Amino acid sequence: MTVKAVVYTPDGTTTYDDLQTAREATGTTWVRASDASAAEMERVAETFGVHSLAVEDVRNGVRPKTEEFDDHAFVLLKTAILRRGETTFREEIALRSVGFFVGDDWVVTMSPEPVGAVERVWELVVREEGRILRNGPDFATYRVADAIVDGYFDVLDEIEDQIEQVEDDVMTATDIETLETINNVRRELLSFRKLLWPSREAMGVLARGDPDQIREETEKYYRDVYDHLVQLVDLTETYRDLASGARDIYLNSLSLSTNEVMKTLTVVATIVLPLTFVVGVYGMNFSGGPFNMPELGWTYGYPAVMVGMLAVTVILVAYFRKSGYM
Repeated sequence: MTVKAVVYTPDGTTTYDDLQTAREATGTTWVRASDASAAEMERVAETFGVHSLAVEDVRNGVRPKTEEFDDHAFVLLKTAILRRGETTFREEIALRSVGFFVGDDWVVTMSPEPVGAVERVWELVVREEGRILRNGPDFATYRVADAIVDGYFDVLDEIEDQIEQVEDDVMTATDIETLETINNVRRELLSFRKLLWPSREAMGVLARGDPDQIREETEKYYRDVYDHLVQLVDLTETYRDLASGARDIYLNSLSLSTNEVMKTLTVVATIVLPLTFVVGVYGMNFSGGPFNMPELGWTYGYPAVMVGMLAVTVILVAYFRKSGYM
């Protein structure tokens, strides 16, 4: 559980233990509720007049969005990383919710788990990085949102590496593991697409400056983040097409491999069929009558049949080779 408050001005920063004191201090107040319990989140919400339903949205991990309230704006985003799944050795996209409550001179960030993007920007404020100190809470929110979206590119880079490996594998292997990898990549891209679309919509509201808490001079920064999300959506669609193409190549390769096996089995069956007929005929072993097999009493009957069967096999093999079937 980590709830910290800092008040910053262009002249420096001051940390506070009491939230109400930090709320009333002169300057921009930032309260970071990271890895906070439900009770701590409610305490922060009560101090800053944040609606309890918005806090529940942060805890429950609903889709990214932006909402406007009377005295603040609520923005919900999600971080994304690739990590090994809990029930499988395959990598899956892990999401963590981050809620931003942006007032005129304060901002509250909430997350049920620690979030690296929030921590990095927080450290910049604590170290009194000048650009953030000279701007309001909407700029600090932008810096965190920008760091979160930059992390999306890292996820796509890892997925791109998987796609490149899959494209190499489908040309040389048709085992089931290759298909599982392709399907896993497609699931990752589908999950990522479900994250990007609402994130783009949420950032578009800020880029237009709809909430009163977003100053006009800050809108251009949010437009930059919005442009990044548009680019990410386009890349995700492109990678989905590549993954679908790799699956089609895999299925075609599998079909060709099956066809080759069927051709071999057809050749074998065609060769064996006349031999089976000959063996079946002479396997009746009828003798002793005028209408029975005189060959059974011939001294060279057995060698003659074997030579005949061998000749049939050679003729059929030669025919299949000449016709390009083998």
